[in-house]
Amino acid sequence: MSRTIALAGNPNSGKTTLFNLLTGSNQYVGNWPGVTVEKKEGTLRHNKQVTVTDLPGIYSLSPYTPEEIVARTYLVKDRPDVIINIVDGTNLERNLYLSTQLMDLGLPVVLAVNMMDAVNVSGDMIDTKKLSEQTRCPVVAISALKNTGIDDLVDEATKAAAAKTAPSPIPCSDATERAIEKIAALALEGVPRDLRRWYALRLLEKDEQATKDLLITSDARQIIHSLIAEFELAQGDRAESIITFDRYRAVTQILQGSFDKKDKHGLSTSDKIDKIVTSRHFALPIFAVVMFVVYYVSVTTVGAYVTDFTNDGLFGAGFSFFGAWVPGVPAAVGDWMASANIASWLQSLVLDGIIGGVGAVLGFVPQMFVLFFFLSLLEACGYMARIAFIMDRVFRRFGLSGKSFIPMLIGSGCSVPGIMATRTIENDRDRRMTIITTSFIPCGAKLPVIAMFAGALFGGAWWVSPVAYLMGILAVLVSGIILKKTRMMGGGSAPFVMELPAYRLPAFKSVASATWERGWSFVKKAGSIILLSSIFVWFISAFGIVDGRMQRAGDLGTSFAATIGGGVAFVFKPLGFGDWQSAVATVMGLVAKENIVSAFGVLFGFAELTEQGAEIWGQLAQHYTVLGGFSMLIFNLLCAPCIAAVGAISREMKSLKWTLFAIGYHTVFAYAASLIFYQLGSLILNGVFGIWTVIAFLVLAGAVYALARKDHFDEKNTLQRTAA
Repeated sequence: MSRTIALAGNPNSGKTTLFNLLTGSNQYVGNWPGVTVEKKEGTLRHNKQVTVTDLPGIYSLSPYTPEEIVARTYLVKDRPDVIINIVDGTNLERNLYLSTQLMDLGLPVVLAVNMMDAVNVSGDMIDTKKLSEQTRCPVVAISALKNTGIDDLVDEATKAAAAKTAPSPIPCSDATERAIEKIAALALEGVPRDLRRWYALRLLEKDEQATKDLLITSDARQIIHSLIAEFELAQGDRAESIITFDRYRAVTQILQGSFDKKDKHGLSTSDKIDKIVTSRHFALPIFAVVMFVVYYVSVTTVGAYVTDFTNDGLFGAGFSFFGAWVPGVPAAVGDWMASANIASWLQSLVLDGIIGGVGAVLGFVPQMFVLFFFLSLLEACGYMARIAFIMDRVFRRFGLSGKSFIPMLIGSGCSVPGIMATRTIENDRDRRMTIITTSFIPCGAKLPVIAMFAGALFGGAWWVSPVAYLMGILAVLVSGIILKKTRMMGGGSAPFVMELPAYRLPAFKSVASATWERGWSFVKKAGSIILLSSIFVWFISAFGIVDGRMQRAGDLGTSFAATIGGGVAFVFKPLGFGDWQSAVATVMGLVAKENIVSAFGVLFGFAELTEQGAEIWGQLAQHYTVLGGFSMLIFNLLCAPCIAAVGAISREMKSLKWTLFAIGYHTVFAYAASLIFYQLGSLILNGVFGIWTVIAFLVLAGAVYALARKDHFDEKNTLQRTAA
């Protein structure tokens, strides 16, 4: 018989790790219908008839965020057979607040007290038997990290689902219970009995979503409002605050008999670490060192060694294996196609288009896997949350919230999930500002572009990647100052509140899984979007109008690529890269940033250039000056994001006007930054002065004015004007 298990719990409670243990590889990811919130489902590892649904991490079932709406809608409408409520054993009081809400739903609930290994190390004591008696539902001690207690948890969940016995709700105060009974009797006659208390509580808390679900008449609504007003007047507080207080008081009573903390007043290990890591004086230097190490190792050392082998060996001339010479992919495939008498145009398509384009990008995959590994490691150990906390102090001065940094950190892997993560920001102004600026942070797709220019122009120097990352952060901060002084973005930032989870040793399996998921997603993109883009670039490079008709171009100069690129190249000439090859690569980068590398792989990777295994880097070094090449890097890092990211911006903004503004702002900002860099760099280093130098100075002056002008929309200034 098929069963459904729902996993519910707070963020950072170990819910995802448990989900991976329960389902193994039998899982699939999508979005909840109509909502850009990730939906994870899978079948139980040893029982394919049991479906496990991983609900978004939430702190409550109040409908304030998309995650909370998704979780409560699923639990109320779809009615799973049993809820496994994952509870962080190191922070029981905060986690059990959600548990009290889940017990109101009339569904079987099993409490999984996670991180028992950390609880035991700390010397704290959790009596699961007494906790079960107090909460009136099964309680199982587990450690998802150590994979202990999982079988017992599955057994208890299976028994609870079969018995269909829901725990009794945790009672509120007598006055609250009387108000609940009155509302249930007045308006909930047609509601299923197991959901009456749930909806009565929601109505008492003035939950608009519950009112819509129940289709309450206007007369009944007025009577309910009168009951709530009478209740609040008698209790001297808002109903929502009263119920929250009742729940925490009940949680405190539950813990008095089941939890014993060894050191009630001493600092935990995480607190001691945070005294240094999040301190006002050391937080930013430590963060800078951490990010430097991440990018240094990913791009310059470990990642670079494997990438060099991939570029020079697999997609280059070849490599030595136990004394035997193994030809690279282009040579091996080329020899086979030549021996099979394959048509020359098809050979060119495969070698120059597909292998030359996609191979140029895949060569950088090792660096990306190393980067994703470090980011997953920082996330798993709990440092990611500290970074957001640390950066709130900085971001607030620039018109942003600390919550903005979380999407930007996620965006360092891929801009799309980073943009989607902005939905957790409640304030519309902060959310729009974050959506617009998140794509400035170099994502994984831009890493090959950075590495390519670093190798071509600077001999693979270690400092190029950190500078590129710093450039993205500076673009965010400058944009924050400029945009917050405009009417459409003016106003104060919302307060920043978030939980700092306890530090823990990362589970290698979880880190490896997260790394693989991000890296494989990039490889799949290389096999689809980049493949199609490479074929397109090959086509416009290999064909052109010759003697009045379309045919194979004798050279690149007569190809469609030269014609198209030459038509738009003048736009980039003031930036130092006004050639048609750069124009084609830049335009293709709007489809996917990796296409810049694949386009160069096609444009500079024709057979006559790669016959001896020559790299694109050597061709680029001859093609660009240092100023022009770095100016192109600046423009492509800061300009409008890829099509997928634009789609994400459109979905999150829900407005064509705001989407076009975001794209336009990125493009104008990137053009201004590249213009100032190249023109002033040419003046300082080469003494070149012209009309574009004057324009660059005017653009710089305009930027300084936008940064320095008074903020007429700041809340403090508004209050001062009002008082005057």
